[in-house]
Amino acid sequence: YRSVGDRIRHQEGILLHLRWRDASGEKDGAAERLREFESKVAEMTGITSHIATEQAKAAEILPQLRRFEAEAAAALQRLVLARESLDEEERRLAETLRECEARIDQCKRDIERETELLGDAAQARTRLEEEGATLTAAGEGETEANAQATARVETAAAKVTELENRLTALTEEVANAEARRTGLERQISEIEARIDRLRERRASSEGQRTEVEQESAELGGLEAAEIAAETADKSLEAARETAERAEFELTEARKLEATERETLQIAEKELDQLRAEEAALANLMGSHDKGEWTPLLDEVNVEPGYEAALGAALGEDLDAPTQSDAPMHWETLPPFDQTSSLANDVPPLSRFVEAPQALARRLSQIGLVADNDQGRTLQPRLAPGQRLVSREGALWRWDGFTVEAGAASPAAVRLAQRNRLAELTKMRPATEESVATIKSRFQAAEENASSIHSRERSAQDSLRQAHADLHQARDTLATQTRAASAHQSRLAALTESIERLAADLTESETELTTAQESLNLLEDTTALRDEITRLREELTGRRDEMIDCQGERDRLKREANARQERIAHLQSELQSWTARTQGAETQLSDLKERLAAAETERQSLVSRPEDIAQRRQLLQDQVDKAEDARKKAADALAEAETGLREVDSRLKTEETNLHQAREGRVRAEAQVEQVDQSLKVLSERINERLNCAPGDILAEIKVSADEDFPDPDSVETRLERLFSERDNMGPVNLRAEQEAEEISEQSTTLQSEREDLVAAIARLRQGISSLNREGRERLLAAFKEVDKHFQDLFVRLFGGGHAHMELIESDDPLEAGLEIFASPPGKKLQSLTLLSGGEQALTALSLLFAVFLTNPAPICVLDEVDAPLDDANVDRFCALISEIAHSSATRFLLITHHRITMARVDRLYGVTMMERGVSQFVSVDMQNAERLRDAG
Repeated sequence: YRSVGDRIRHQEGILLHLRWRDASGEKDGAAERLREFESKVAEMTGITSHIATEQAKAAEILPQLRRFEAEAAAALQRLVLARESLDEEERRLAETLRECEARIDQCKRDIERETELLGDAAQARTRLEEEGATLTAAGEGETEANAQATARVETAAAKVTELENRLTALTEEVANAEARRTGLERQISEIEARIDRLRERRASSEGQRTEVEQESAELGGLEAAEIAAETADKSLEAARETAERAEFELTEARKLEATERETLQIAEKELDQLRAEEAALANLMGSHDKGEWTPLLDEVNVEPGYEAALGAALGEDLDAPTQSDAPMHWETLPPFDQTSSLANDVPPLSRFVEAPQALARRLSQIGLVADNDQGRTLQPRLAPGQRLVSREGALWRWDGFTVEAGAASPAAVRLAQRNRLAELTKMRPATEESVATIKSRFQAAEENASSIHSRERSAQDSLRQAHADLHQARDTLATQTRAASAHQSRLAALTESIERLAADLTESETELTTAQESLNLLEDTTALRDEITRLREELTGRRDEMIDCQGERDRLKREANARQERIAHLQSELQSWTARTQGAETQLSDLKERLAAAETERQSLVSRPEDIAQRRQLLQDQVDKAEDARKKAADALAEAETGLREVDSRLKTEETNLHQAREGRVRAEAQVEQVDQSLKVLSERINERLNCAPGDILAEIKVSADEDFPDPDSVETRLERLFSERDNMGPVNLRAEQEAEEISEQSTTLQSEREDLVAAIARLRQGISSLNREGRERLLAAFKEVDKHFQDLFVRLFGGGHAHMELIESDDPLEAGLEIFASPPGKKLQSLTLLSGGEQALTALSLLFAVFLTNPAPICVLDEVDAPLDDANVDRFCALISEIAHSSATRFLLITHHRITMARVDRLYGVTMMERGVSQFVSVDMQNAERLRDAG
């Protein structure tokens, strides 16, 4: 762990040094650009100020010229408007003259029309006065005739009312007597039918109880089923433990397999990257076209890290071959007799380069310096032909030529690629061997996981078989238990049913005796019916007489009303014609006055056109003079504006250049500030990570300044790899022993809780099984009883046929669905959904009342259930309601509009509106009403 930390500190120091060096160089370049932009801004500012002065002078004379031009244009406009005003005045004069002549003609026509209207009004008034006198004479004596007709109508109406009251009283008396007789006869019939059914049901129930008592002795096998279920439960628990242990082992093996697979994928990915890079470099190195001669570059080998130095020292000279027949080539010469030594004993580049003898002289005169400062210091001391280079690619030549470190030359790049290819070729065998080792570990983990998976599948198969055995044993036990409980429940239900049927039979016989006695006491209604027939015939004659009297009275009233309306209409018309006569006389006087005024106005308008022509000629002369003055002012203004636009264009161009220069200066300032901020951040990070100044980084990490530094990206990649390696190690856990004890305690607690949960699950399963068993027994018993009642009620409501219910879609009653099959009289057995609407309603009522007979409720509310039924079915429905209400504690509340249903109930409730907008609740006790009627 400490070794990784030291390597991280070393690599981080190198990376921070490289970034500080690059940022410092970037700051120098940004400062130089800032000075250039500041100089350019000052120059452009002077030019812009000069042009702005010219613009101000050109703009000073424009207001006066614009004022002169505006004044001339305004004078011209006033004259033009005056001329247009004369034209408009001439048009208005002609229009006025035409309108005056039209008014004169209209007045003459109106005078003629009003004269004719006076004659028509005189004739109409005479005609209306004659018709009014005729109607007044015809209306004499109408009051006496109306009074006599009204008296005859009142006498006839009094006789009709008296007969209607007598007929209503007799009809109510007969209806009440017939209703009591019909009700008692129907009640006797229903009670007799009920007694027959109760006797049949009691005999059937006694026979069924005998059969059930015989079947109970044959049941057995319940104890053996319980022992088999307990044995299957223990086998299931053992199989579950085996399966859980195999599943845990499989999970651990798969985790190990996944870890080895991930490691193998990473190693194979690194090997593929290495092979791809090696192939790409080999392809790149082999793609260079050597042509007819081999360049010297292919014969040179340089140590890694010195490629940029050799490329800067020789550059394109490395492309020349050593063959003497080439037009440009390296010639091999003997070494110098006396070699000029390099300044300050700088090491020659030949120490780091293996090259043909032709390069010996050149390489011996090239020195390698540690940094830029050393190169700039030693450059003045170089002898002719000597040069200095740095590892970064900077060059200082003896004649003063200097090249800053920048992008690597093509020769340096190719040398670096060749060195990298050699490095990759050495690394590949070791990487392939490592991948093969990891792959063998992965295959072993995979085989182990496969073996454990087979064992786990076998354990799961055993567990499923144990589940199936337990389910079968429990089903057998449930079947045996259900059969025993069913027989006991059926026997108890049959005994209770027999007792209830006996009590119902006794009660029904008592009701039959009471109803027969009440029927014998009713009186005969034949005489009352004969009296009703006689009264109806007499009432018919009296009503015809009353209708004739009412018709005569209504005719007299209509004729009197018509005469009064016509007299009123004649008076209204007479007043209208009188008003029209007065209006026509007034209108005729006004028209004569307006005709005289119009003639006077026309005489005054005839002489005005000549005066207007003289005024127009004078205005035209003034308009021509004003047009010449405005044109001269406009030409002077256009010339001045053209000069101003030219100056404005030059000013905009220079301002644009100034704006661009200022933007460049701002960008340069921002870049300088950004570099300063970067240097500040780097300085803080250096102080934070290495606790030293930026210039002391190399000393802090014990690295020489002459050392050849790698590329920053590769350093950062290596640093990230070290960070990842350290993170994978994880932090040092000082509480490992204490945590192990806590985990052990938690494991013990969890194991105890697991045992409790397993026991609770077993108890829950046993309880669920018991509840399901009891639910099936109760459901089957209730289903059979409801089905029996349903079959009986269906026959009663339909007057024949048969129906039953079935459990479908599952053998388990708790999961099965319910289907109703019905066969009304004359039809085949079919599903409920295929019946008609009325048949479905009756079948649904049969099922509803079957449920009530099985488990009666205190109250039952039925809303319009008799709406889809005909009268015969409604009668059966009411009889069934009455029987159930008297044989059980259930009370029925019926919402209905059917007359038969309302006639069969014990009490009626309703809402009536005696007055408009006022509702009133009313109720009638039918039994009490019958008793009061009988008593009366």
